[in-house]
Amino acid sequence: MRRLLAISLVAVLPLSNISAAHAQEPADRQQAFAAAAEEFQVPQSVLLGVSYLESRWDAHAGQPSSDAGFGPMHLTDAAAFTAGNHHDDGAEDARGDESRPLPAPAEQPAPADIPASLRTMERAAALTGESHEKLRTDDAANIRGGAALLADYQKALGAPLSDDPGEWYGAVARYSGAEEAGAAKFFADEVFSVIEQGVTRTTDDGEQVALRAVPGLDKIEKWLEKLGLRPTRTDGVECPASISCEWIPAAYQELPGDDYGHYDLANRPFSQKVDYIIIHDMEGYFLPSIRLNQDPNYGASWHYSLRSSDGHIAQHIKTKDVGWQAGNWYVNAKSIGLEHEGFLAEGGTWYTEAMYRSSARLVRYLALKHGVPLDRGHILGHDNVPGTLPTTVRQMHEDPGPFWDWAHYFRLMGAPMHAFGGPGAGSVMIRPDFATNKPYFYGCDRKNPEAACPPLPAGTVWLRTEPRADAPLVKDIGKHPTGESLYSVYDHSARASTGQRFAVAERQGDWTAIWYLGQKAWFHNPASAPTAVPSMGLVVTPKPGKATVPVYGRAYPEQEAYPEGVPYQAVTPLQYTFSAGEKYTLAGPAATEYYRAVTFNLEDHQVVRGKTRYLEIQFGHRVMFVKADDVRVTFSG
Repeated sequence: MRRLLAISLVAVLPLSNISAAHAQEPADRQQAFAAAAEEFQVPQSVLLGVSYLESRWDAHAGQPSSDAGFGPMHLTDAAAFTAGNHHDDGAEDARGDESRPLPAPAEQPAPADIPASLRTMERAAALTGESHEKLRTDDAANIRGGAALLADYQKALGAPLSDDPGEWYGAVARYSGAEEAGAAKFFADEVFSVIEQGVTRTTDDGEQVALRAVPGLDKIEKWLEKLGLRPTRTDGVECPASISCEWIPAAYQELPGDDYGHYDLANRPFSQKVDYIIIHDMEGYFLPSIRLNQDPNYGASWHYSLRSSDGHIAQHIKTKDVGWQAGNWYVNAKSIGLEHEGFLAEGGTWYTEAMYRSSARLVRYLALKHGVPLDRGHILGHDNVPGTLPTTVRQMHEDPGPFWDWAHYFRLMGAPMHAFGGPGAGSVMIRPDFATNKPYFYGCDRKNPEAACPPLPAGTVWLRTEPRADAPLVKDIGKHPTGESLYSVYDHSARASTGQRFAVAERQGDWTAIWYLGQKAWFHNPASAPTAVPSMGLVVTPKPGKATVPVYGRAYPEQEAYPEGVPYQAVTPLQYTFSAGEKYTLAGPAATEYYRAVTFNLEDHQVVRGKTRYLEIQFGHRVMFVKADDVRVTFSG
């Protein structure tokens, strides 16, 4: 009877009175889901499943996602739309080869309209009578808005408001906002997988939410066919079958002046092994970034683009070829680049579960295919890629930034970040609790760049010169030659990131010091709430008799290795060194190679290999390289 009364009220009350009829707010988020499911006749399991795929039930303190979605139901409200991409910003040359620098990218025009997938809050407001502000900031109202949308989608399909979750397959698929059938299906399948398995979680603001498993669901996929979505172009994509992936090729053509755009043909892994997968965010939205990759005059390029709302993937370049994406030609020649829709800070502070899941499956697939280790020495953020020369260190990019949840990402890959060793281990892995770790930052609002960011979950820790909270941040002489490190969200100079491993220099009480950029760097690491875990492994230190050791941004061959006609690429140390007594964790050997590719034709390209042996180390926030003959490798137990 109570359910029928609720349904009747919704049917007869005007929109202005619906909110009044629900003025008594649910006591907690679990009750908010129950109340909204009952009000709009949506199975609670479906509502919970959709919300989990969008936000993992988090409210995010009313802050927007990477594609302008708000609250547990990710209601989108894009007040502005950008045509750009992070490769447009700053001085970094995406190709990273000073022998053939790219011109600065031209300013791109903004698109004329905002897609419906970025405006779902408008419809939710119309269906519920709630204001946009309340839908953004009140989680119960936001959940009501999501439930109203699901019911609206179900009715538009002509599907019943059934208690059977399987009947809601089409409405769930539409909630993704996808225009491609494959993308909508991936989203719906992931939602129903969560429903079948069940999940319990504590949200970012301490709410306990549970979705009890509903095994043996019969998904009614005929409703998906009624959405009339376009087929996904899958010819030749290099993706696992379980995700939505389509082929949207990047432009590759000859240009005036012996130029061409905008990647290099190669024959990997036969010519060179792929050693790295680089994680970017776009600093922009999906469709404009796709268009940039189709413009042969645009300098930067990457292999895959990932959409936030539903995890859909567009592949642009075959993995055998070399994209111009990481700002370091050595890394470009040996990596695959993934661009994720969103912003490091401005306009968004979190990434959707749908995108995390899709990206993690793609990375695992690529890593297994190319033999890339699933660790933070080889799955790098763009902000972990070193500058090539002392002159390029300052201009390297900072994405995906501190709000990317590396620990969750690696769990989804099936490679969780476990502790290894006892409390006195000689090296540690940075691993703060993402949900509760909310360090101070400023710079999230470019209109007020000095203002503090809202307290946001982050995967980084601040590094200080002494073991006390008011001590100065450590310095990065490459990024700030004469100045101090900044608390800016766009400055990683004094930050260590989740999954990175560092050699321990000292311990004092609740503080741990690591070797970082040639100095001791202290971070708060109390036993009651650790921000790092033991991580025994191999470390490097200068060989006896060497006072200091140079570090490099690339592992190029010695001059004697270059054949006639291929200009020598200087092996130039960066401005950093590390001294006797310091230790740095070893990520592994680095191939001594230079890929000479300066023409449109693959036949002209060649790989120069040298005899000098290099090792990759975790030297600071970015990885760097040392010559094997300069260091001694030992086990840090």
